[in-house]
Amino acid sequence: MTCRDSPRAPDQLFSSPLSLPGMAQNKYSHLSAAGTDQCSPPLGISTMKLFTGLILCSLVLGVHSQWMSFFGEAYEGAKDMWRAYSDMREANYKGADKYFHARGNYDAAQRGPGGAWAAKVISDARENIQRFTDPLFKGTTSGQGQEDSRADQAANEWGRSGKDPNHFRPAGLPDKY
Repeated sequence: MTCRDSPRAPDQLFSSPLSLPGMAQNKYSHLSAAGTDQCSPPLGISTMKLFTGLILCSLVLGVHSQWMSFFGEAYEGAKDMWRAYSDMREANYKGADKYFHARGNYDAAQRGPGGAWAAKVISDARENIQRFTDPLFKGTTSGQGQEDSRADQAANEWGRSGKDPNHFRPAGLPDKY
C-alpha cells in the first residue's frame, strides 16, 4: 500500500492520536503516527514556499539597497552643493559665482544619479527663490535677474553634465578654491 492508497478518515486529516488538544498538525502527521515511514510531505509545497520567500526577500533587499544608495548619493551631493556655496561666500570674489555653481553641480553629479538629482533640485530651488528675493533685497530689475538666472542655470547644467567647472573659473581666484 502506498501513501496515496492509504485510507484517511476525515478526523485523521487534521489530528493525530499523539497530538495534544489545540495543537496544529499537518495533514501527513497521521502517517508517521500510524507507524508508516514510507510517506513524507511532498517537496513541492514546502520548497515552493521557501523559494517564494527567498525571492521576495531578495527583491525587497535589492530594491532597498538601490534606494539607500540613491539617498546616500543625494545626501553627499547636497553636502557638495553646500561646500561650493560656503566656498563662494568665503571667497567673496567678483565674477566667481558661475564657477562655484558649476563646481557644486559637478561634484554632486560625480556621486551618481542621487547626487545629480540633488544638484538639480537644489539648483532649481535656489534660482526660483532668487527670482523672488533679488528684486526685494537687491533691487535688481527683472531683466537683470532673468539674465543672471539663465547664466547660473547654464553653469549648473555644465557642471552636472560632467564638463570641467574650471571653464568658468575667473582669473585671479585663489588656488584654495
